Amino acid sequence: MMLKPIKLLLVEDSPVATIVLKRIFDAAPEIQVVGTARNGLEALKLIPKLQPEIICTDFHMAEMNGLEFTQEVMKKYPLPILVISASVQADDTQNVFQLLKAGALDVFPKPIGGLASDYDRLANELIAKIKILSGVKVFTRHHKPGALKKSEKPVKIHPLPSRNSHLTVPNSQLPPAKFNSQTIKLLAVGASTGGPQALHSIISQFPANFPVPVICVQHISEGFLQGLVNWLGSESKLPVKIAPFGEFPQPGIVYFPPEKRHLELDSQGRFVYSETPAEGGHCPSVTVTFKSVANFHGPAAAGVLLTGMGRDGAEGMLAIAGLGGLTIAQDEASCVVFGMPKEAIALGAAQHVLPASAIAPLLLAKLKIKQ
Repeated sequence: MMLKPIKLLLVEDSPVATIVLKRIFDAAPEIQVVGTARNGLEALKLIPKLQPEIICTDFHMAEMNGLEFTQEVMKKYPLPILVISASVQADDTQNVFQLLKAGALDVFPKPIGGLASDYDRLANELIAKIKILSGVKVFTRHHKPGALKKSEKPVKIHPLPSRNSHLTVPNSQLPPAKFNSQTIKLLAVGASTGGPQALHSIISQFPANFPVPVICVQHISEGFLQGLVNWLGSESKLPVKIAPFGEFPQPGIVYFPPEKRHLELDSQGRFVYSETPAEGGHCPSVTVTFKSVANFHGPAAAGVLLTGMGRDGAEGMLAIAGLGGLTIAQDEASCVVFGMPKEAIALGAAQHVLPASAIAPLLLAKLKIKQ
């Protein structure tokens, strides 16, 4: 049975770029360009008529640029948005993460030499990205960050039946967890697709006196890590930095592993980098960090697994849960991609399943921090 093609709206003010992008998409039978617009204002008028399933937009455009357009779309017609622009390179930190904060799912940097350079590789990457993002659910963004909508109700799962009887720590043997303000010594967070937005919604709610270190592992394109660190740092009350090799994690600081390195804790609890093979195709890997945190802190570890494709982090979260630590998975309704949390839930590793907006309040309550 032939699937219906993905309906795509292309918003681009350059006639040359429009021709090249249309040629790429028209060559893919899975994609149908249902319309083009030269700026955000034109595109907003077309959306109700064309009913696209995904939007590709430039950033710099007259009358309404890509950021303003993304904000309007997410208020009125929430749809997956991919920003294709020369202004979303790795060093365009402010542009990239403001777009993601506004609701764009991803960015695709136009090559400095133009779309015609390395055409085949670009075409394959773009088509693959459209296929992934077109199936993503997005939500209106007119409520306050961190606030639950009235329809969002936190759901607790403790625990789910295990579907993996071969695991070394069967779900039925997970010890009952007892949490108080003394038990959480370190918080580890893992994310992939849609992660920057989810991380922002959580970390921005932490007060300056947050009493434990936070380690975040985010799957992100090479070259974009420092921009993510800078952006989160500018939006947070906590310092955000790359974890320094050999140092002890400090309370109230958010750490990320360096690019292409797993981040672990040694026998003394200090940061160490690992160059071991990618775990499940990822380096840094959420599971590698989660397991290391579980091994060192045991029941004093807390793990949060956010939106993302694949299963990285699921077995790492199981390791934390198996030793009595606190585990939280983002729920399906608030995930951009319900892959990684779903896998953790299926293993019975998630003690709480919550919307992204409810995760920080739960952690603050467990740590007895007044909100």
